[in-house]
Order: sequence, then C-alpha cells, then structure tokens
Amino acid sequence: MDAAALKEALRQRARLVENRLVTLFADGAVPGRLREAMEYSLCAGGKRLRPALVLAWAELEGLAASDVLDFACALECIHTYSLIHDDLPAMDNDDLRRGKPSCHKQFDEATAILAGDGLLTEAFLVMARTPLEASRVLAAVSIVAEAAGPRGMVGGQMLDMELTGKRADLSALQSMHRKKTGALIAAACVAGALLAGGDTERAQCYGHHLGLAFQITDDILDVVGDTSTLGKPVGSDERQGKSTYPAVLGMEQSRALAQQSIDQAVAALAPYGDHPQAVFLRRLAQYLMERSQ
Repeated sequence: MDAAALKEALRQRARLVENRLVTLFADGAVPGRLREAMEYSLCAGGKRLRPALVLAWAELEGLAASDVLDFACALECIHTYSLIHDDLPAMDNDDLRRGKPSCHKQFDEATAILAGDGLLTEAFLVMARTPLEASRVLAAVSIVAEAAGPRGMVGGQMLDMELTGKRADLSALQSMHRKKTGALIAAACVAGALLAGGDTERAQCYGHHLGLAFQITDDILDVVGDTSTLGKPVGSDERQGKSTYPAVLGMEQSRALAQQSIDQAVAALAPYGDHPQAVFLRRLAQYLMERSQ
C-alpha cells in the first residue's frame, strides 16, 4: 500500500465516521446554540485517526465496521472535546484548530466549555448503546473511560501544564505524553479488538507504540511543518514553553526514537500477515515517519 492508497483508505473511514457524526444530535433534544458549537468542532474535519483505529482493529479481529461504527464515533467525540478544552485561554490559548477559529473564538468561552462537556458525556451514552455482547461493551467502555480520565488524557493535560516553562527530562516527557496522547490512541485499538473478542495484548502493544510515534512526529511537525498543512499554529509549543521531544532530545534523536516506536508497532502485527487491515495498520504507522521528514 503506497501513500496515496493509505490516504484514500483513511478518507473512506473518515467519510464513514463523518456521515454518522452529523446525525448524532438530530433528535432536537440539545439546545440550539450548544448543538451548533458541538457540531462546529466535531464536524470540522481532521484525520479521524482514533475512530479509524477502532474500525480497523475490530475488522482485523472479525467484526464488520458497521458493528462498531457508533463506538468509533464516540472516540471522536472524546477527542474533539479534548481539543476544544485544550484550546481554551486557561489551557493552551490557541485561536486556530483544524484550519478554523477555535470553538471559543467562534462562539465564546462558556459555550466552548459546555460544548466540550456535552461531547464527552454524549460519547459514553453512544458507547453504552453499542449493540454487541454486553460484557464486551462494558469492558471496552471501561478501557476508554480510564484512558480519557485522570489516569490518562486529563492527567496528561495536567502534567503538560505543570511542565510548561520547565526543562523536562525524557522520563517526565514520556510519562506526560503516554497519558495525554498515547492513552486514548491505545484505547481505540484495544476497544476495537475487545469488541470483536480478539487479541487485546497485540492491540495494546501496537497502540502504545503508535501513540508514542504520533506524539514525537507531531512535535517534529510543530517545528518543521506549516500551518496550512497542520491546521493549527506552527511553533506554538516553543512560544508557550512546552516540553517537546525535539527540545529534549534534538531533531535527530527524536526521529530515531519515532522510528524505533514505529518498528515496534509494526512488529505487533506480524501474526496477522497480509490481512487487509493489518496492511492498513502497518502502513499507517510507517506513514507517520514519512510525514515528519
């Protein structure tokens, strides 16, 4: 699978997810301005990486994508909530997200906070209604809750704030990003495999190493990328005094660590051979390195 085929595969999964996302609040039960703000951020585009991982791992272990589509969409709701709150003036204070004004700039700060709250809570309602074996759904919801909460993403954001303006060592940096970025990426993989009754150990290994590679390459792109490609301000990490892999390790060692993580993620897929989803997941990991060159 070349880069063009990978991008098309990602676009197909993104379209599947986005077609469902636009229907989530169609019942009219959400107040108009709140719904508008939630949908503004939720439907603003993006790679849809986390739902794509849910779909791919579920299909790899024998389920149809349609069986876990709503669960996958719930992961995107959680991810989008985190972006809305990360952009707030009290957090990263970013004015641009996915190439558009951040939610608090398009609406106002209070509405953005409530939009994030709404997306986070709605995600668990959507996950809980997944029409699969109840014990698997419950286990998958538990995995996601731990990854999204104070032991995972929320805790990672707290560590990020505490490290801002300080010189973090590699251990502290990895601990912070394992929670802030890696936990939800790994949970997407594990949840997909778990819902299908598959091998969660390999899904966890792949997701953990993919999450690390994703964060390292994201840090690299904040230095060498451009705003039009990334959809967010370039160089904001340095301006805000953030601890990043290039700042701690330098660019060459950061790229080497990213490649090592990608190799480990790919190795976790070895038992699946040439299964189409294994090919996709393998190529996805490799593409992270290519886009940061």
